Amino acid sequence: MRAQREAEFTAFVQQSGTQLYRAALLLTGDHHLAEDLTQTTYAKVFAQWRRVRATDNPVGYARTTLLNTFLSQRRLRRSGEQPTATVSDTASYDVDAGTRLDLLTALATLSPLDRAVVVLRYWEDRSVAAVAIDLGLTEDVVRTRSRRALQRLRPLVSTPERTL
Repeated sequence: MRAQREAEFTAFVQQSGTQLYRAALLLTGDHHLAEDLTQTTYAKVFAQWRRVRATDNPVGYARTTLLNTFLSQRRLRRSGEQPTATVSDTASYDVDAGTRLDLLTALATLSPLDRAVVVLRYWEDRSVAAVAIDLGLTEDVVRTRSRRALQRLRPLVSTPERTL
């Protein structure tokens, strides 16, 4: 029974891992923090796996857990981790590295809640209603925060080919 549950969870992680990691990367702006956030999220989901697998949308549950974990960590504003001099191998992406760095830098200027709204609305392509439910806000607040956050991001990220 336990082996079956672990196999189900492993399949779930393989299915949703890239999606959650990318959302975490956009939220944190750092590969290492994104990996830590994703791992923490999966640890929380695994602890509740019996309940999670019975839901209609386990990925949605994991995404909500990721978001709540991110917001909680941002509120604490403390970390026992220390930077090291070693650099890990970097992954390659199809997106221009300069544009990606500009986007991450621009997202870092937003408050954690505004960053969460932008990532969920435009990266995860979620509806206003879904974002409002996930964040515990009204739909009007989500629309207002989205509009204001995009106004702050546009001058920082605008490129000739594509704008926010």
